[in-house]
Amino acid sequence: MNTRQKVLALRQARKQRVRSKMEGTAQKPRISVDRSNRYIYMQAIDDVSGKTIFGLRDTDGKTTKTERAAATAKAFAARLQEEKITHAIFDRGAYKYHGRIKAIAEALREAGINV
Repeated sequence: MNTRQKVLALRQARKQRVRSKMEGTAQKPRISVDRSNRYIYMQAIDDVSGKTIFGLRDTDGKTTKTERAAATAKAFAARLQEEKITHAIFDRGAYKYHGRIKAIAEALREAGINV
């Protein structure tokens, strides 16, 4: 097993460990966050029925990636409030609670979503 395969295996194990402890419902969905070098993807997921309520991707801009992530989280929170959702479960996936992931969680809390 080369180094890249080890990194991917560790990331997958971390993701499963985090994910195994949470389950979203229609009233309290799981907010799944995925990030790439260019974008942030967020989804509100109802695990009971196995459906994605809605998803959102940030747009390119002239700001930093962290600032774009926070702005996307605020737009996501507004959409959650339109759906009359005030509580959610934050699923950081295989990512550390740091940087863009932390900015998303804090922006959701500032917008009034209990994460």
